[in-house]
This record gives sequence, C-alpha cells and structure tokens, in this order.
Amino acid sequence: AEPPGVQGTLAALPAPAGPAPCAEPCSSPRARAAHGAAPERRPVLPRCPRPAPAAAAAAPAAGEEEARAAVRHALRLALLARLLVRRLLRRRAGAAAAGLRVPRRPRPAGPGSGRAAPRLPFPAAPATQSAAGGEVAEGATSQEEQSPETPDSPSPISSFFSGSGSKQLPQAIIIGVKKGGTRALLEFLRVHPDVRAVGAEPHFFDRSYDKGLAWYRDLMPRTLDGQITMEKTPSYFVTREAPARISAMSKDTKLLVVVRDPVTRAVSDYTQTLSKRPDIPSFESLAFRNRSAGLVDRSWSAIQIGLYAEHLERWLRHFPARQMLFVSGERLVRDPAGELGRVQDFLGLKRIISDKHFYFNQTKGFPCLKKAEGSGRPHCLGKTKGRPHPEIDAQVLRQLRDFYRPFNRKFYQMTGHDFGWD
Repeated sequence: AEPPGVQGTLAALPAPAGPAPCAEPCSSPRARAAHGAAPERRPVLPRCPRPAPAAAAAAPAAGEEEARAAVRHALRLALLARLLVRRLLRRRAGAAAAGLRVPRRPRPAGPGSGRAAPRLPFPAAPATQSAAGGEVAEGATSQEEQSPETPDSPSPISSFFSGSGSKQLPQAIIIGVKKGGTRALLEFLRVHPDVRAVGAEPHFFDRSYDKGLAWYRDLMPRTLDGQITMEKTPSYFVTREAPARISAMSKDTKLLVVVRDPVTRAVSDYTQTLSKRPDIPSFESLAFRNRSAGLVDRSWSAIQIGLYAEHLERWLRHFPARQMLFVSGERLVRDPAGELGRVQDFLGLKRIISDKHFYFNQTKGFPCLKKAEGSGRPHCLGKTKGRPHPEIDAQVLRQLRDFYRPFNRKFYQMTGHDFGWD
C-alpha cells in the first residue's frame, strides 16, 4: 500500500518525453519504429517459378520465328499460284488466237476410283535448265537428269510448286541440217517460257535407237502442262531410218528443218572439220572427183547433206508436209524475230519472242540474245559460231552452184518456197 498522498503526487508529475509524432506518414520500417508506430504488415504473395533467362528469351523467339515462317510460306504459295494462273491464261489466250485447243491433263481420280490423288509437296523453286553455250559435237552424250520419272502425272499446281513436272517424249524435233543454224534456232526458242529442250544432241534415232524410248524419254527435261518438249539432232535429216523411227514414236511429231544455201553450208562444214583436223586435204580436192571435168563427189558428206530434195523425199513418205517447217538459215541471221514468229505459229505458241530479245554482234556477224534462258545477261553462241571461212576459188563455187541448181529447184517445188540460193 502506498502512503497517503503519493498517488496525487505521481499524477502531478509530467509524463516522460517520448518520440515526437510524425509530421508526415512514415514510409520505411525504421522510421515507423523510431516514431513508435506499429510496423506495417504487407501481404506475402506466393512466388511463381521464373524460367531461366535463356529459356525465357528463346520461348518468344521460337514463336516469332514460326509465325514468320508461316507468313513466308503463305506469301510463297500466293506468288507461285499467281504466276501459274498468269501463265495458263496467257497460253490459253495464245492458243485461242491461233485457233488451237490446248490439251488438258486428266484430273486425278476421286476417292471412289481406287487411286489416290497426288499429294501437294512442299513448295520449291522451279528448276530451270541453263542454256548451252555452244554447239555440241556430234556424238556427245546428253546429261541425264537424276530424278526418276513420276509414275502418275501430278496436277499443274503441284508440278509448279515442286519444280519437277513430268518427262515427256518430244512433241517437236529440229531434225536438220548440220551447219544450217540449228543451234541458233534452239537457243532462240528456249527464251519462250512454254518451250523446254535438251541442250545436248541426243542422237537417239540415228545412234542409240536400240536403247529404247524409255531411255530417250529420261533424257528429256521435265515440263508442265501445256509446255512443249523439244530436242535437236541435225543428222536425223540425212539418216535413212530416222523418218520411220520418229513416225513410230508419234505420227503427230512436228519437224523443223533449218536449211541454208548448200554451197555455203558445205564450206561451213569443211571449216568446222578443218578446225579439228588441220591436216585434211583442200576443199577443192574433196569436193570434186575430177576438177577439170567438173565431176562433183557426191559421196563426200559435206556435198551429200546439201541434196535437200533427195532427203526430203524419204520424210514425206512418213509425214505430211504440213507437219514440217523449213526455216531459212539466212533469214534467221538477217531477221531472227521474223523467222521465230513463223516457228512460234507452227508450234502453236503465243508470239512472245520479238525484236526486243535480240541485238546484232558486229564482231561475230550474228544475232545474239539480250537475255538468255535462266540468265539476265546477254548471250551469244559459242566461239565455234561465226568462224571465218577459208578462201575458196570462185570457179569452184560456180561449179558447185551449177551442180546444186536442179536439186534446189526441186526442193523449192516440194516445199512451196523459193529460198533464193540461185
């Protein structure tokens, strides 16, 4: 018990000095403790597991890459489909203007036919065959394409996306003549988007016929629906068995023959042989059996090839004249676009190749392409083209023109065209 009056005395004493009240709300825990405020209790939130930095960056990057790939894939499909539609419309319009009917590839059978429709492969850039630079020597083997032939022809869009198409036997063949301008015609034609041709000379119908049509077809480039497969082998025109063999393959094959003044052609033929064998006899000694009597040696191949009328008689036994086009080798040099116009009409193609595709090379004395197939650069034929001819005695040339004159006139009558060689 406290003595009387103690409680009053204690009550009268001043209270002990404490911390001054906060002028502003205390924010930090230390300040709140200094001012006697109760510590602030914050709710404790559960922590989520955080991915590793590398994985966190890779996750959105992978998603963005997949999105970009899908966009690129869709754009590629749209672009290729647009190009295909434009090509088909252009081809149909050209065929309609020429009064022709473009054959359509049969559609794949449906589910009830027992045959599965072809799959649409992943799109790839269409393969383009490069133009050959120069004349391929006779007997040279063609480069066979490694991909096997497709058993069922795919749809046009599938073929366009896959860049493969299908291999077909040629619908048109340049059958002659040697040193007439066949390489120039083939290279010029390959500028056309609807022409696909073998670069090297297959020599199937004169040297490799025993290998069979399957071997021959495998040499051909792959084509899309509506494109023309072509090849050129000039020796076919003078091969006795070639007309019957080509007719057995297809009676509808279109044949192109590039002809040239037989005297100039013989000199060009001799020039090519001379470049390979400089020790051969002179042109005069090979061309005549008896020079003084003017007796021409018809057994010499350079002379024999120029007897166009005799060779043509064999071809007309197997093909009608309407399936043969005779291209002027001289006009192919003077006016390549004009002569190519005739060829495009004959093949049922739209006239796409024109003057804008050519320029004249003054050095070679020959027309060249401003842009070759598969390239954006100018392209001239190889160094074997435009070679200077050796000097031939003018009397020899006159004798040869006299020899060829009756054969030329008969050839004019058979073809209905005067080439003006006389």
